[in-house]
Amino acid sequence: MSTGRLRNKVALITGAGSGIGLESSILFAQEGANVLLVDINIEAVQGATEIIRQKQPDAKVLAIRADVGQEEDVKAAVDTAIKEFGRLDVMFNNAGIMHPADDNALNTEESIWDLTMKINAKGVWWGCKYAILAMRKNPTDESKGLHTGGSIINTASFVASMGAATPQLAYTASKGAVLSMTRELAIVHAREGIRINSISPGPLKTPLLMNFLNTPEKRDRRLVHLPMGRFGEAVEIAKAALFLATDESSYMTGTDLKVEGGLTSAYVTPIGEQALTAPSSLTG
Repeated sequence: MSTGRLRNKVALITGAGSGIGLESSILFAQEGANVLLVDINIEAVQGATEIIRQKQPDAKVLAIRADVGQEEDVKAAVDTAIKEFGRLDVMFNNAGIMHPADDNALNTEESIWDLTMKINAKGVWWGCKYAILAMRKNPTDESKGLHTGGSIINTASFVASMGAATPQLAYTASKGAVLSMTRELAIVHAREGIRINSISPGPLKTPLLMNFLNTPEKRDRRLVHLPMGRFGEAVEIAKAALFLATDESSYMTGTDLKVEGGLTSAYVTPIGEQALTAPSSLTG
């Protein structure tokens, strides 16, 4: 049930056509936000708006195409949010890639490295840059609970904090950049009322990862290291993003919120079958 925690707020979500971005768009709209859904795949993001309207007929949502690897596209997306909804309160820099040809230092081609950095690191930089410029101009409307400043959320990854013998070097390095960038920008802009935090998801049952882990051997190689014995669900990350988007996290900035089933705390994982699946209230 909606509690209206984002009522009258304006949120821009990149990578909104599937996975974390889709689930976050649905959840933010249900909580009363005006949501601009951004994705490089316009058909996917248009379909996402229809899903939201079926669940929330009065939702104010708009879909546009943008490539976060192009600075002018990111700026145009932020400009669209302001033009259509009047302000920008929440920027969720979620779009990213995990290229199948990404490997170790010996085998990863420079072109794969550059593409990954352009989308995963530069895309987040540009998203932060134009969100900050927009949030500085936010008018205050106390009657609607709207204040200056805003919340920027960046999708990092648990791999930014851990090494792996199944390397994706460019992806790992790009997510490390997201963590560092988030911390620094959070401190620079803390007194402007602009909060900047990151989320580090664990392995998720999303098309992005499942397409990469396309054999039982690849999936089992990861599952053995997960204390909870299962992959996460995109909606579980969306719930974390909602928390960071709302005033419930008003004293948090420069923080990385790990949502990874205990992975980064584990040395030896439990033996036996998992006891619980993801709550049906989230996935059902």
